[in-house]
Amino acid sequence: MSNQKKSKAVPVVIILTVLMAALCVGCFFADDAIRSYHDDKLAKEQAAVEARNIEADQEYAAALARFQAETVSGANLAWPDHANEGWDIIDLTTYPLESPYTQTMYRSDIMNNGMLLVNQWHSRPDLFDETLISSIGKYTGGKIQVQDYNVMLFPVAIEALQAALADAETEGLTHYMVSEGYRTWDTQNNYFQSKVKKLESKYEDEEELIAAAKKEVNYPGTSEFNSGMSFTLRLYDKTDASVGSPKYSTTAQGKWMNENCWKYGLIFRFPLADWPLEGTADKSFKTGISTELNLYRYVGTGHATVMHILDLCMEEYIEYLEEHNHIAVFENGKLKYEIVRQYVGDADPFTVNLTGKANNFVSSLDNMGGVITVFEY
Repeated sequence: MSNQKKSKAVPVVIILTVLMAALCVGCFFADDAIRSYHDDKLAKEQAAVEARNIEADQEYAAALARFQAETVSGANLAWPDHANEGWDIIDLTTYPLESPYTQTMYRSDIMNNGMLLVNQWHSRPDLFDETLISSIGKYTGGKIQVQDYNVMLFPVAIEALQAALADAETEGLTHYMVSEGYRTWDTQNNYFQSKVKKLESKYEDEEELIAAAKKEVNYPGTSEFNSGMSFTLRLYDKTDASVGSPKYSTTAQGKWMNENCWKYGLIFRFPLADWPLEGTADKSFKTGISTELNLYRYVGTGHATVMHILDLCMEEYIEYLEEHNHIAVFENGKLKYEIVRQYVGDADPFTVNLTGKANNFVSSLDNMGGVITVFEY
C-alpha cells in the first residue's frame, strides 16, 4: 500500500514541479515583455522630448538670428519690416524716437544747414546770415574751377561739390566749372529792377509789370541763388574751346553728375520733362521754374538720398515729410538714416526732439515752419 501511495505521489510532485517551472518561465517572459514595453515607451517618450527640445532650439536660434539681424541693422524689432536688398524707406509716423531727449535750438544756428526752402512762394528769412559764405576758389585753393573768385557758396556746399568732382575725376571726367553761385539780396534786386525797367514800356499797371518781371527774374530773396547752397555748372578748358561747346547735360560729365550728385548731398534743383536726363519727370509745377538751368543745390546726403529714391523735388520732399514726419531709410537691410520733421512755427528758440541712438545728426529749418533732423547711422 505504501509503495502505491509513493508511486502516486511522484507524478504529483513532477506535475507541480513542471507547473512551477512553467510559471517561472511565464513570469520571466512576462517580466521581459513588461520591461520591453516600458523600455519602448520610455524610448518613445525620450524621442518625443528630444524632438521638442530640437524644435525649441531651432525656434530659439531663429528668434536669436532675427534679433541679431535687427540689432545689426539698427532697426527696432517693433518697426515695420524692411527690405534686405537695395534701398527701402519705411514710415514710422506712429512710432516714437528711441532713447529720446530734447535740445534747445536757435533759428540762426540751424538756418543754413541745407534744407531752407527758397522759391517764389517762400522768401529767404530776414535772419539769414551770409557771413560764412566763402569764395569757392579761395576755399579750395583753386582745386575747383570757377568763373572768377567772386563765385561763392557756404562751405558745406563747397565741400560736397569738391567730393563729387574728385570722384568724377577718378572716372576721367574733368573740366567742370562753377559759373555762378551765391547772389546777395542787392545783386538779385539789381537783376530784378533791370528786368522791370526793360518791361515798363509794355505795362501801365505796376502790379502787372511786377508780375511780368517775376516770370523772368526771381524777386529779391526768392531766387535759389540767394540760398548760398546753389550753383550752376558748365564745362570749360582755356586751352580747348571745343570742351565747352556741347550742351552740358549731353556730355559725359553732365550725365555723370546728374546721375550721381545725390550721393554727395546735392540735388538737381529744377527737373523738367526728359531734362537733364531722359525719363526725368517735369517738376516745374512745383518748383515754379521751367527754364533749363544746370543748377544744383546742397541739401545733405540723407535728404538727397530720399529725394532720389522717391523721385521728389525739394518742394515735394518737404510736403512728403509733412505727411510722414518720421521715416527710416535702409540700405541693403541696414539702417542708414532716420529723418524726423517737427513743426515749430516762428518760435525762437525752440525745443527739438532727438534720439541718443544715432551716431550723428543735423537739424535744419525748412522755411515752412518745420525743423527737419536727419540722424545718421
